Amino acid sequence: MPKHYLLYGSERYALAILRPLQAAIRARGDETAWFFDGPGAEDLVEGERSLSVKEVRRWNPIAVITPGNHLPHFFPGVKVETFHGFNAGKPRHVYIRGFFDLYCTTGPKDTAQFGALSDKLGHFTVTETGWPKLDPFMKEIAGPLPPVSKPPVILYHSTFSPSWSAAETLYEEVKRLSRDGRWHWIVSFHPKMNPETTAKFKALQNEYLTFAENDNILDLFTQVDMMCSDTSSALSEFLLTGKPVVTFKNRAPGPQLIDIDDPSQFEPAIERALSRPPELMQAIKTFSDAIHPYRDGHSSERVLDAIDAFIAAGGRNRKSKPLNFWRKLKLRRRIGYWGPA
Repeated sequence: MPKHYLLYGSERYALAILRPLQAAIRARGDETAWFFDGPGAEDLVEGERSLSVKEVRRWNPIAVITPGNHLPHFFPGVKVETFHGFNAGKPRHVYIRGFFDLYCTTGPKDTAQFGALSDKLGHFTVTETGWPKLDPFMKEIAGPLPPVSKPPVILYHSTFSPSWSAAETLYEEVKRLSRDGRWHWIVSFHPKMNPETTAKFKALQNEYLTFAENDNILDLFTQVDMMCSDTSSALSEFLLTGKPVVTFKNRAPGPQLIDIDDPSQFEPAIERALSRPPELMQAIKTFSDAIHPYRDGHSSERVLDAIDAFIAAGGRNRKSKPLNFWRKLKLRRRIGYWGPA
């Protein structure tokens, strides 16, 4: 009998994160289905099916896997968290909400944090697996770091949060530097970016600057030599390529970044990044190994192995999950299900 796995999402980003996992499940001869309590179901393609609450309960999955920070406690199966991004300076403890049996961490940094919480709280297990979303990407970038292009290509990406975004602050510099022909630019913004800011950058398009509409920013990483950003989880994903990042007032700066706090520093910081100084490149490698040391593109398989191991060990943790009455009530209201757990 094939095993059943439910892939659960509240946002469209769940598709990019969980589809590599779906491929690994199907490669083992097992079956997947999806459940969304927000946008995403309308983007399923042929061969992917969405279930209702009643159908999920009848289908009886052995595991429910999500990149979000909640899922219905009344669904059958082991409750598994795979995360929706790397830490961008925000505290990870916000995810400990008592919904999960198993956390599949991306690398040693998160494993240490969650392992300590697991030892203290006792109601979840932590297994380091890597991040399923990156499996196709890791296979694509396998091999040595390519040399800088001629002319170099720069990705400019900004988060949408007004307090974190540097898009308006650096607009004039991007405008100036994208007109002299030394470098080519690709601009990509978070979908929730202020529409007026997006429109301003789109208006800059010329032979040296392109505005990208890609939903999955990973598609752009192999096309560029470096990234400019502010405080976004995407920059951590980019650092896994081994290429430099220039940031503006990053909330968690470190030696892996060239962080600036004045627009006048933008151009020289880019020049330094493109020169790839050895101390910067080593810091990038050290950081990457801490957040995601896996380069084989098989994190999805490790997640499935972790689920199998948890079930084989009895499928229980040493303590029961907290009651979470209020959060469970809000989730029932959101989904519209008031039946038995």
